Amino acid sequence: MSGLLVTEWIEPAGGAERVLDRLAGLFPHADMLALWSDAPDRYPDRIVRETWLSRTPLRRRKALALPVMPVTWRIPRQRGHEWTLVSSHAFAHHVRTEPGTPKLVYAHTPARYLWAPELDARGDNLAARIAGPPLRAIDRRRAGDATALAANSRFVADRIARSWDREATVVHPPVDVAAIRTGAWRADLTDADRRLLDKLPVDVVLGVSRFIPYKRMDAVIAAGEVLDRPVVIAGSGPLEAELREAAAAASVPVRLVVGPSDALVRALMERASLFVFPPVEDFGIVAVEAMAAGTPVMANRRGGAGESVVDGVSGALFDPRSADETAAAADVCAGIPRERISAHALRFDAEAFDRDLLAWLAPHVADAASLSDQRAHAGVRADEGADA
Repeated sequence: MSGLLVTEWIEPAGGAERVLDRLAGLFPHADMLALWSDAPDRYPDRIVRETWLSRTPLRRRKALALPVMPVTWRIPRQRGHEWTLVSSHAFAHHVRTEPGTPKLVYAHTPARYLWAPELDARGDNLAARIAGPPLRAIDRRRAGDATALAANSRFVADRIARSWDREATVVHPPVDVAAIRTGAWRADLTDADRRLLDKLPVDVVLGVSRFIPYKRMDAVIAAGEVLDRPVVIAGSGPLEAELREAAAAASVPVRLVVGPSDALVRALMERASLFVFPPVEDFGIVAVEAMAAGTPVMANRRGGAGESVVDGVSGALFDPRSADETAAAADVCAGIPRERISAHALRFDAEAFDRDLLAWLAPHVADAASLSDQRAHAGVRADEGADA
């Protein structure tokens, strides 16, 4: 028997998918279960099962599917696995397992529209307010079923304590810091990417995100106006038209780069003089990626980004609504050596995630304990070789 990796849904790109990729690499023989997968070739060498929702129009309507997700995860009971590891940001932790099977939950957040509706517009309507109390009661009960919980930040761990009345170990998510620092991604830049980069101004303020309301890409434009610098916004999403209107009306040049490749995003980060991260985010992987490229980050002082952005070391924290704080934070960022920023980002490298996750899993999962021991012994041998 092997383990089971469970997640909400699988998309071509995203922070949760990067975590799942790392889990898949650590446990290559584990099966997978998701509500649905929109990236069928992402894990070609293993079984990836989907729920009944994948065969309905709801698979592409996440907001409409939310009310039936808790029931979906309860049927049928998952059998034939020695352990279950859940990567959850909505209701995947509700998955029903055999009695006695360890269920370990890595929580990106308790469902924000239920527990932090001020940060998620899906919770700000009459239907959500009516359904909220019973759903919260069920959600808290299902969180109580978990053998152990990990959170992707202290910010989320505090939300778990308030929402679920559970303690969670903090394991920051994996970021490809070492790979970004090597610059190997440059080989993946296309001729079109290079032509675009040649046309962009220098000394830009950069924002990278999905174009959705809570990511606040409009605040990146506002920061550029305060600082009187050109702005580049990279990403895609439903607010593209609104952002184009804001760009056209801005007092500084604003360029939208829609649907960029990972290599192009990293090139933009490396070229930027400042990365602005305005959302109240649970952690903020993209901000750490910018730091790995040596770019100082101005991040919202609310949220989990403050666990990676350290004033005067890797950037500065600020209130995006304040022009004075925007200017002051930019002044702090201007004096930080890029190499210091990049070195600081290493503490969030994927190898650190592997180490911390396996240490959390080891008391409950034999596979993790064995893998942790192997890595520890390999580390000792490497240290001995260095001493020699």
